[in-house]
Amino acid sequence: MQMPKRVKFRKSQRGRMKGVATRGNTVAFGDYGLMSLEMGWLSAREIEAGRVAASHMMGTEGRLYIRVFPHKSISGKPAETRMGKGKGEPEYYAACIRPGQILFELSGVGEDFAKRCFNNIAHKMSLRTRFSTRRQG
Repeated sequence: MQMPKRVKFRKSQRGRMKGVATRGNTVAFGDYGLMSLEMGWLSAREIEAGRVAASHMMGTEGRLYIRVFPHKSISGKPAETRMGKGKGEPEYYAACIRPGQILFELSGVGEDFAKRCFNNIAHKMSLRTRFSTRRQG
């Protein structure tokens, strides 16, 4: 699973997500992309599950690009713990996703194959997604 090599602070605040993606919202490396339609956190496990599903389907043809990285640490406290005693320990890492952000890209494959592959990946994601292509011209 992906996670940062080192971080300045172990625990991060929840923050506030609003608006649409202004960066990472175009297909840059491949020919086809999987675009997010919702806002939320995408865990490192989901990203890894999408990568495994794509590499299993693609085999040796084509190239997969992962455009998101889980920088944010998500903490959690154990069940039935009393209030106080501080913030919980980091449980997993997640990527903050906004609508319009490209999650995965494919190159070197046909459009129908890319649609089937992204359909497999989309089933692993907790956010709604759609198929996107590179803009020509």
